[in-house]
Amino acid sequence: MADNVLMDRISSSPDICHGQACIVGTRIPVAVILDNLASGVMKEELLRDYPPLTSIDIDAALAYAALLARERHVAI
Repeated sequence: MADNVLMDRISSSPDICHGQACIVGTRIPVAVILDNLASGVMKEELLRDYPPLTSIDIDAALAYAALLARERHVAI
């Protein structure tokens, strides 16, 4: 799926979750999805635990993270 289609699933508004990037139409921050995946939570479990999420939303969160990783250098 094209990155631009996936990015349409991500929004950021100062009025929702203090401006954190979230899945469109939800208050689920992208960071929550990424933190869960990084901790070993399976995609199916995320979909069960967060009913508003779709598989495409999880793909969008990963694409968003990849975009950030390409655009910035973060000291670790």
